[in-house]
Amino acid sequence: MDQSRVLLWVKAEPFIVGALQVPPPSKFSLHYLRKISTYVQIRATEGAYPRLYWSTWRHIACGKLQLAKDLAWLYFEIFDSLSMKTPEERLEWSEVLSNCMSEEEVEKQRNQLSVDTLQFLLFLYIQQLNKVSLRTSLIGEEWPSPRNKSQSPDLTEKSNCHNKNWNDYSHQAFVYDHLSDLLELLLDPKQLTASFHSTHSSLVSREAVVALSFLIEGTISRARKIYPLHELALWQPLHADSGFSKISKTFSFYKLETWLRSCLTGNPFGTSACLKSGKKLAWAHQVEGTTKRAKIACNTHVAPRMHRLVVMSQVYKQTLAKSSDTLAGAHVKIHRCNESFIYLLSPLRSVTIEKCRNSIFVLGPVGTTLHLHSCDNVKVIAVCHRLSISSTTGCIFHVLTPTRPLILSGNQTVTFAPFHTHYPMLEDHMARTGLATVPNYWDNPMVVCRENSDTRVFQLLPPCEFYVFIIPFEMEGDTTEIPGGLPSVYQKALGQREQKIQIWQKTVKEAHLTKDQRKQFQVLVENKFYEWLINTGHRQQLDSLVPPAAGSKQAAG
Repeated sequence: MDQSRVLLWVKAEPFIVGALQVPPPSKFSLHYLRKISTYVQIRATEGAYPRLYWSTWRHIACGKLQLAKDLAWLYFEIFDSLSMKTPEERLEWSEVLSNCMSEEEVEKQRNQLSVDTLQFLLFLYIQQLNKVSLRTSLIGEEWPSPRNKSQSPDLTEKSNCHNKNWNDYSHQAFVYDHLSDLLELLLDPKQLTASFHSTHSSLVSREAVVALSFLIEGTISRARKIYPLHELALWQPLHADSGFSKISKTFSFYKLETWLRSCLTGNPFGTSACLKSGKKLAWAHQVEGTTKRAKIACNTHVAPRMHRLVVMSQVYKQTLAKSSDTLAGAHVKIHRCNESFIYLLSPLRSVTIEKCRNSIFVLGPVGTTLHLHSCDNVKVIAVCHRLSISSTTGCIFHVLTPTRPLILSGNQTVTFAPFHTHYPMLEDHMARTGLATVPNYWDNPMVVCRENSDTRVFQLLPPCEFYVFIIPFEMEGDTTEIPGGLPSVYQKALGQREQKIQIWQKTVKEAHLTKDQRKQFQVLVENKFYEWLINTGHRQQLDSLVPPAAGSKQAAG
């Protein structure tokens, strides 16, 4: 490292993936988190610090914070999914769970899991990102209702970004505004006053700064390498600025906070930078007779792994299909797409689908979270670690997932169905993201918000309405069937339908129609089929598979 200026920024992934898009429990306030911090640090020998075991967190969450056990596990598991585990480790955990024969056995396995205590406290604190604030609503910001009409369709509008999880300005402002609280949360209890506050002489441990690297990273200006916060803070030439003492092996609270505030800047790999200076992708074409222009941008040409973003907006009345290194491992945001069929057949880090209508999305395996917000009449087909939905109407989800789908606020007429398709590279992509076929909780959603305590907000797809989905593209690969197969009741429905077709074909054959009758009958069947294609919308899907004119072809990338 040379002695150029230090640049620090707030990491996007903890907010994109980690901040649950629902107001946090009231007991996640700073007051209670400070108490938890003190509680765990004085119980280091009881599975509380420096690693917090599930059994200890369950005791704290259920016994002291009065959270339901399922909700306590949800937050613990979301944080655990952010940890740097290999795909092999994730597959091994899936195998362990799939071999459990009872809830007691599952709980026994969970009791062996632990997370970094201080980072977990930070994770709980950043859930405040989506806290409903009456004050900010009254002074001009939007009231966070399920159906907000944004001021502009432009994704680059800072004030327009209702989804704070993807808004790097919100991330930076949140950390900057709450930096003192975040640091106090990490302090040794001995460094706090009786009212849980720091003093001018409070000292911050190295472990606390290492934990803060969960949220903050940086670089030296003119350098390309990214460093976790603690490596920069502990760098010898910066000791005077960061407040590190070689003698006490601690940081001055006051100096550290001052240094952090002076160095915090915008995330060079955030959504704003991606939209402003990212690479524009010509994956979609302009549809004749429309004013909407698709906008697709990525930062994958400059961003390191875990920082890759792909943002697409306003894809309209077309089929977009990609399997690309640009997508592999990227966080993907799909925004305001309408009447389209979008296939992203690569292993993905996370996917957010927002304000889309009348479309079908077929996704490669999503390693963390697949989230839908404010979508109408959308069908999503995916293997994902977690599915969460908010403010959706009339949407269908064909998913394979090892965690319970999360029904957040504002949803109507939600339908869950088994995953029902495959493409040649699917199982390879699942292995790369650490996703297995079991356990699979597609049919056991968790209603998180109190307004949705009525389980009638969702239904399981009736087997009589179930059809398999064929991905109409040729690719290399070994997958030739639906991973994990289909639930027996749906497989039986397909078998019965196939039997009816065979009976129909036999009836036609035994009718001994003349040549003219066969011709007339064929025309009749084709006309009925054509009517069905139009009435169901499948005609548009077939038409959109025809490659566009040479001048407007989708570009590679």
